[in-house]
Amino acid sequence: MGGADPVGAALPSSDAVAASALARCIGMPVERFAAEYWSRQPLLTPAAESGADYTDLLDTAAIDELLSRRGLRTPFLRLAKQGKVIPAREFTRSGGLGAGVADQVADDKVLGLIADGATLVLQGLHRNWPPLVRFGSRLAAELGHPVQINSYLTPPQNQGFAPHYDTHDVFVLQVAGRKRWVVHRPVFADPLPGQDWEQHRAAVTARAAEPPLLDLLLQPGDALYLPRGYLHSAVAQGDTSIHLTVGVHPVTRYALLKHLLAEAAGEPELRASLPLGGDLAEEARLAGQVHETVRAFTAFAESGRVPQVAGRLADELAGSTRPEPIEPMAQLAALAGLTPAARFRLRPGLRPRLERRPDAVRVLAVDTGVSLPAAAEPALKLVLSGEPVSAETLPGLDAAAALDLVRRLLTAAVLVPDA
Repeated sequence: MGGADPVGAALPSSDAVAASALARCIGMPVERFAAEYWSRQPLLTPAAESGADYTDLLDTAAIDELLSRRGLRTPFLRLAKQGKVIPAREFTRSGGLGAGVADQVADDKVLGLIADGATLVLQGLHRNWPPLVRFGSRLAAELGHPVQINSYLTPPQNQGFAPHYDTHDVFVLQVAGRKRWVVHRPVFADPLPGQDWEQHRAAVTARAAEPPLLDLLLQPGDALYLPRGYLHSAVAQGDTSIHLTVGVHPVTRYALLKHLLAEAAGEPELRASLPLGGDLAEEARLAGQVHETVRAFTAFAESGRVPQVAGRLADELAGSTRPEPIEPMAQLAALAGLTPAARFRLRPGLRPRLERRPDAVRVLAVDTGVSLPAAAEPALKLVLSGEPVSAETLPGLDAAAALDLVRRLLTAAVLVPDA
């Protein structure tokens, strides 16, 4: 963790920052954020300096819409009070005739609990609220790491959760009201998923009793970045507080090791049994085996395994990052009216890749695979470059084959109309 000023000095105005999802969270050039703050130390970006406003992403009308007219079910919302999660049965009920569900949000119950001081957490908004679907997809593409977005609505003078740390980085975007944030240095640096704060409860409690690293009052438009591991708690002040928590789940070196280990299962030398006899766990005897295993693994890892690891990582990212939503009826209309001149673009956020075979080439994306003749590779490279294309601009294919390629990629939602 870096030792520089965790809040930062004067930041450039929003006019000086490139328009992007990440810029809305940091108020400074991305290069500076990457070098000085990312995964190192907290950053406060005051609205007074950045000019930020997050009400276009979520506001009280949006929350009413989600609670009363969108048919939300658990786990897309939860409530907590004074550090304790409220059982779902206290704010859900049957969806009624024809719904066939028993855990649909009951807006009247939610109202009563909030009035009694509970914090409302709307989870997975990057999946179900259009402005945040777009914002989350763009932010994930800019960061290169998957994101999730929750919102927290906390009544005045109430605290949703006790001091704790997260195993992912967060951007806190204050939408409305004011909230006091108290931040302490980590007791366990860079925790991985599964290394949650409850495993270090005593250390967290002791650290939270110490003078804080930061004691901040977030106002509407303020943004706070916290790397994973930093202890934090928050209490609403004066008015009902609404903020967005953008969780960034970083891809770590440990994740690369796991993918390498998965590949290593195909290496005979690394599948070899340990020698027969004796106490295999005896340290002096085991030391030589550990040394040989590390040597063999290092040789294996350095023998051109990057493409395989990249493929595994791409599959993992594709499964955890939602691509831009499609419009199925618009896709069907585009298929019905397909012409050689109709223009299409690669679906943003899809993370497709090519898999070459002796007589074919495949486009792989999420759980989609489209197999095409090997002659289609130049055309597919143009498609995957992100440039808008039409059947008549695809290289290396006759008119019929080019139309067939576009038709198949439209059906698989790899291509979308270039509106």
